[in-house]
Amino acid sequence: MSGTLNRPGQPGEKNSGEVYRYLALGDSYTIGEGVPPAEGYPRQAVQLLKQEGFFFREPSILAVTGWTTGDLLSAVERWAVPEVPFDIVSLLIGVNNQYQGRTLQEYEEQFIRLLAISGEFAGHRPDHVVVLSIPDYSVTPFGRASANPVVISRGIESFNEVNRKLAMQHQVLYIDITGDSREIPADQGFITEDGLHYSGKQYARWAAKLAMEIKTIIRPVS
Repeated sequence: MSGTLNRPGQPGEKNSGEVYRYLALGDSYTIGEGVPPAEGYPRQAVQLLKQEGFFFREPSILAVTGWTTGDLLSAVERWAVPEVPFDIVSLLIGVNNQYQGRTLQEYEEQFIRLLAISGEFAGHRPDHVVVLSIPDYSVTPFGRASANPVVISRGIESFNEVNRKLAMQHQVLYIDITGDSREIPADQGFITEDGLHYSGKQYARWAAKLAMEIKTIIRPVS
């Protein structure tokens, strides 16, 4: 039945034919600005899970480049949700709050509400919600060309301290991808042509972490 957890097969085996549903909420990092849709981390995570026998529908993605927590909150509050609950809901938001100079207090208040809505979308199951930390764009060509990359990095960390604390308080899963985002190989193949957003190579690293956490949700260790 749609909207309920299904019993997956063993890795490489087909299950009963029922599928899981995944909703990704966020901004440009979630929509995959500058890369083909298949290379964004939500779809890469789903492909990894499919390879192990976990069947998912095409991910539902509610994200727009430039969105802050306030923008995302306004969108989800008026969104005509097609079908709930989702089996997995991920939330990655905040880089534009930092970029626009929004306050940590505003971010915290809005992030709390986003966590509550994410839990509702997941069938009031907070353990089916996954928060991803905010990437650190200070190391990108765009960030390095800014007035003060160090200030950017410190600001990102301040926002991450908030979302990490709230994730723990609300008992949702948390994935730290900030460290990955700071590792950009010399070939620059991890950055898109705009010098700011990440490529499918970087998203693949996040997707691997996300897929691993999703497996702990849909196939709990006995």
